[in-house]
Amino acid sequence: MEAIKTTKLTKYYGKARGIIDLDLAVEEGEFFGFIGPNGAGKSTTIRTLLGLLNPSSGSAEVLGKSIIGSRTEVLKDVGYLPSEAVFYQGMRVKEVLKLSADLRKTDCKKEREKLCERLQLDTNKRVEELSFGNRKKVGIVCALQHQPRLLILDEPTSGLDPLMQREFFEILQERNQSGTTVFLSSHILSEIQRNCTRAAIIREGRLIACDSVEALAKTNTKRVTVHGVVDLKALSDIRDLQTAEGSSSFLYSGEMKELLSVLAALDIRDLTIAEPDLEEIFMHYYTDGGDLA
Repeated sequence: MEAIKTTKLTKYYGKARGIIDLDLAVEEGEFFGFIGPNGAGKSTTIRTLLGLLNPSSGSAEVLGKSIIGSRTEVLKDVGYLPSEAVFYQGMRVKEVLKLSADLRKTDCKKEREKLCERLQLDTNKRVEELSFGNRKKVGIVCALQHQPRLLILDEPTSGLDPLMQREFFEILQERNQSGTTVFLSSHILSEIQRNCTRAAIIREGRLIACDSVEALAKTNTKRVTVHGVVDLKALSDIRDLQTAEGSSSFLYSGEMKELLSVLAALDIRDLTIAEPDLEEIFMHYYTDGGDLA
């Protein structure tokens, strides 16, 4: 069964674009990445999936049920972490966590204690005393303590230090291995590469790619770094040219024979040809709409 399925899902804010004709399918048990820069439509998609926004057109199903007609039933099995969590002032952390469990009519005490210990969360502090990172930990526990079938996480690691990020992803991997579907929205590409099996890329409200992370990162383009005095005008298939004293670096998508032929006639001291960084690949999806050979 598909944990998330959208068909031509569209959301406009008046005349302003939110998301347009989004066709997305996430299988149950997947660790799925949702990638895009700020303003691409990631949060709008998530809020529409949760029934917090009504779509302008199209449809969305979560765990096999329409979010429009079955929102309360669906959300019982969903854990949601917003990019910025807000809590009632004056409450202690333990009170916030218990309130979250009580609203779901679920006894989460045992799981809550485990999560708080692993995330090193002081439950006696008042929420207004917490740093941004510790507020994020409270949101994580609220999202995970009822052990939902589906986790929807919007920029979950912002504010967490590297050790807590590592612990957090270990928890997510454990949950995923036990059958939980994880939908991870992020602009941090290393998080997607390390943890997700598939990912979708959203740009200006439209889905421009959806495939395995391995396939999305696969490209014929190479990062070439040349040391020496060179004239690259004879090469047509280069982009992202970066020059410094005595060296040039660029992305090359043409024939390797042509590259080597041109470089062989130049005064080169050293040459490096490597796969481009994952970030470079995805930046071309963002700026060129996926036009990276």
